[in-house]
Amino acid sequence: MATPLTGSRLLAALRAEGLVVHEVRDWRRHNRNTKGGWGPVNGVVVHHTATESTDTSVNLCYEGRPDLPGPLCHGVIDKAGEIHLVGNGRANHAGLGDRHVLQAVVEERQLPKAHLSDTDGNRHFYGFECINLGDGKDPWPEAQLLAVEKAAAALCRAHGWGARSVIGHKEWQREKIDPLGFSMDTLRDRISTRLSEAPEGPVTPSTDGGEGSGPGNGAPGGADGDGDGRPSPVPPKPRHPPYEPFPGREFFRSGTRSPVLAAMGERLVAEGCDRYRHTPGPDWTEAHRKSYASWQRKLGFHGKDADGIPGPVTWKRLHVPNSSGGPAG
Repeated sequence: MATPLTGSRLLAALRAEGLVVHEVRDWRRHNRNTKGGWGPVNGVVVHHTATESTDTSVNLCYEGRPDLPGPLCHGVIDKAGEIHLVGNGRANHAGLGDRHVLQAVVEERQLPKAHLSDTDGNRHFYGFECINLGDGKDPWPEAQLLAVEKAAAALCRAHGWGARSVIGHKEWQREKIDPLGFSMDTLRDRISTRLSEAPEGPVTPSTDGGEGSGPGNGAPGGADGDGDGRPSPVPPKPRHPPYEPFPGREFFRSGTRSPVLAAMGERLVAEGCDRYRHTPGPDWTEAHRKSYASWQRKLGFHGKDADGIPGPVTWKRLHVPNSSGGPAG
């Protein structure tokens, strides 16, 4: 499970993936949060609009219908592959679906066939509406499919999810047909490939070496991100030590017990990289490793650079509060 992204972080994540994003009216405060819960979020649902015009589709998804108030999704993806953000928070898009499907999404495994309508999907899923008539004849331009891939990957990357966290509306509700015209399995394959690479958008240069001489040093950030600031040859002495210095890779092994690990776990949970069954503790565990691997993937690392063992680059970006009484990093 993960804490929903703020509007600024959602916008930054999409743009970092190389997408053109339009902000529609008061989208940052446009939601249905007064009518039900929003979060923890577990995945992304892809829809088609069954409409044709971009302006008409965007207005419909922002305002909704008399029987279904807007927003009807979080973003509308047009034929040119551009995204129009219409909501931030709970949206009327997924409706009731099957709890077994939700559990499969959480565990990132093969989806069962949806039979039940017993779980509030609007609480647990982001939603993207893709402009398409949904008649099986209206084409899906490659630019649009690429944007669907990028948008879903952006949210997966932001939360440390894999491609199996992305589903079609028809996979959530048995009576739905959307999206019609392309294969969700193929889309997930494309997302998986994208997640194995660095995001396309501009990244922040880093002078750190090692774990990060490759991709990922410019994680999605925005106004409320975790930017490191400008490096200085002689950093000023802080008034108080705010962050825990990197303790070295050998620190993260079985048998290590330290309040630093509990503090690290709390930061990982706050960043949506939660693979814990219980509150993070002071002992190094497999849950710590899996959660940290999720954080590394969120920053764009993959392969051996996302093995769950902290390195200096990702540690610096995590901003673990100084809990050991040591010198500031």
